Amino acid sequence: MLDIAYPRVIPGPPRPSRILMPDSLHRQGRETYEVAGGGALLIPVSAGDVVTVTNTEGGQVAELVAADETGRIDAGLLGVASNSEARGLKALLSGGPRAGSGLGGLRLGLERRGIDLARAGAVARFDAETPAGASESFTITRAGNLIIAAPGADMAPDAQDTVTPLGVQVKRASLIPVRRFDLPDPLADPVLDLRVKSATAEAYFVKAGDYIQVIDVDGRQCTDFQCFSARKLDKGIEHALDVTTSRTLMGHAFSVPGLHSKYYDHDMLPLVEVVQDTVGRHDAFALACASKYYDDIGYPGHANCSDNFNRALAPHGVTARAGWMAVNLFFNTAIDAHGVVISDEPWSRPGDYVLFRALTDLVCVSSACPDDTSPANGWYLSDIHVRTYSGVQTFSRAIATRATPNAEPKMTKDTAFTPRTSALTRNVVEYKGYWLPQVYAATGAIEEYWACRQAAVVIDLSPLRKVEVTGPDAEALMQYALTRDVKKLSEGQVVYSAMCYPHGGMIDDGTLFRLGRDRFRWIGGDEYGGIWLREQAEKLGLKVMIRSSTDQLHNLAVQGPNSREILSRMIWTAPTQPTVQELGWFRFAVARIGGPNGAPVVVSRTGYTGELGYEIFCHPKDGEAVYDAVWEHGRDLGLRPMGLAALDMVRIEAGLIFAGYDFSDQTDPFEAGIGFTVPLKSKTDDFIGRDALIRRKEQPSHRFVGLDIDSAVDVGHGDTIHLGRAQIGVVTSATRSPILGRNIALARVDVIHAAPGTAVEVGKLDGQQKRLPAQIVTLSHYDPKKTRPQS
Repeated sequence: MLDIAYPRVIPGPPRPSRILMPDSLHRQGRETYEVAGGGALLIPVSAGDVVTVTNTEGGQVAELVAADETGRIDAGLLGVASNSEARGLKALLSGGPRAGSGLGGLRLGLERRGIDLARAGAVARFDAETPAGASESFTITRAGNLIIAAPGADMAPDAQDTVTPLGVQVKRASLIPVRRFDLPDPLADPVLDLRVKSATAEAYFVKAGDYIQVIDVDGRQCTDFQCFSARKLDKGIEHALDVTTSRTLMGHAFSVPGLHSKYYDHDMLPLVEVVQDTVGRHDAFALACASKYYDDIGYPGHANCSDNFNRALAPHGVTARAGWMAVNLFFNTAIDAHGVVISDEPWSRPGDYVLFRALTDLVCVSSACPDDTSPANGWYLSDIHVRTYSGVQTFSRAIATRATPNAEPKMTKDTAFTPRTSALTRNVVEYKGYWLPQVYAATGAIEEYWACRQAAVVIDLSPLRKVEVTGPDAEALMQYALTRDVKKLSEGQVVYSAMCYPHGGMIDDGTLFRLGRDRFRWIGGDEYGGIWLREQAEKLGLKVMIRSSTDQLHNLAVQGPNSREILSRMIWTAPTQPTVQELGWFRFAVARIGGPNGAPVVVSRTGYTGELGYEIFCHPKDGEAVYDAVWEHGRDLGLRPMGLAALDMVRIEAGLIFAGYDFSDQTDPFEAGIGFTVPLKSKTDDFIGRDALIRRKEQPSHRFVGLDIDSAVDVGHGDTIHLGRAQIGVVTSATRSPILGRNIALARVDVIHAAPGTAVEVGKLDGQQKRLPAQIVTLSHYDPKKTRPQS
């Protein structure tokens, strides 16, 4: 007999795959929301639902107002009695518009449901001392609607009593969708409210100027969108939206809000523009799924979007097609390094949407994709919903961003200075959740550059993240979380520092302001910095509050040789604060515009240009007054506005680093050229990443250097650096320097080949077929000793 060795049998049934996903994608009757600081939202509720309100960052008052299905105010829905008059909520609703507050949608929701807050009582919870993470739960006694507000007053620039968000989780008693309001409230009164059932398609007419909102109801559900000029169809001309034409004209893989927003037919007639997008991941390459696709993979007769389009469009006289070109909304595709088209589950979550604006009368068609053979719909088929709105409505262009996977989306906002900058340029780009000017129409990047080097410029840098750190353990937290020695920081002083993970990789770089003994303000580029600080404080049990104030503090940078004179003319300080003339490098003053009764500001002698410069921080309500004052006092001194394009030139010349380009979480401060922020010898206290940074400093693998490029050919982020055939580094940032008259770059290279004077080559095309001669130089091409900003 043969002696057969059988494999060892693992007992029991198979284990399910372990997949970690954001909370909002779990379809188990749990919903998460965020109430913006200074905002409010409305949530429909049913009997037995459990609503939990969390003080996310601490110190934020919450007001809850409950109304039954008839609109009558009744705190009994929460199972408690009212204990306040909802003054905070009423003040919010009576005030002016606040971007991202949700108040516009709330007003519409209250009107639709007949809820009158005039005599409303509220259930007030939390106070200024409530710690971060504190929560309270309520069990709903009967069906109705719940309004939750995070009220608060405007924060003065030198104060730290900022309004912060509240987290809300709803655990539904029943998994049956909440009747009429299982979708987010409409953006305005809808003209059309159309449900596209799973695995079907629907056609509809939209007037020129009207808006089309395509909503993913349950999340991770693709929908194909197609449209025709109705006037052309009336003439028998079937010119559908053409994604190839659109990609060519827009220069984007798919159209997005902003400069690259339109979709065209193949006659280059613009049909729609993208106004808002809460997802940011779609496909404009592949056809809508068709019968041949399913036939070829072994599913003959499978429902498909192309056949569904044909049925929906037949009443409009549109000829059937075997496969339809379309904008495949929420479809997650990419092209890998080998040219292969790959796809995965969509990024969209319940309630995510794309908002189009019709540029001509349209016949549109939308599908709910029936593909259950791949991850394209998250292995779960669901509905799509379409709403259209009248063109008399106004919707600002916006893209959603999330600080973390579990964070609620935040739509792109204007800054406090947009009313002024928008009159000077339409060339704006999305940066960190805000729209910022890229180039100004009357100047251009080169003129803006020279104004910075020779006179003065004003730059909107409001997207910088501001975090208020207060409490008896504030210094201890910042000493542990930052690489710099915070204990040496005086009141009124600023220090530039790195913030690192335990492995030494950088989270962010930024500046720390010391406002008092137990009061700090961290200003960085990444919103996660505040979240990270809060996580560390919680781990250590420190008595400290970490609260975001980005929406309460917008800032202008006034930079250039004439910046001191401009600010001296317009800034007033009390005798206890330094004047602009007295203000030292990396110091700040609490001040006012024009005199003791002017708009309050904080002025710091800091910047991102390599020139003498200052930054002015103010509450958004004072933004226009501050901007006007800068112009009033700077016009005769050669002041110009500066956009991001010119800012990139000056900061690269000065060797100043930019997150996502010059450093990442895989880069330590030494490899990012800011090793001076890690005083390993003089800072005796422990800090996050210290042991790893000691090891990395002793055993470096890469060095951050400058490059002089002996060619006028453009060089960009990611271009490879070679010695012979071997790649020894990568370009992180590059520009053509006007003052030096040549291409320059910042780069990270192998430490063995990092000596100044080393001849290297920058690889273009595939890195081998085209090379540009270059030479390694010291990091700062312009004023390496920083004499100009210190002057």
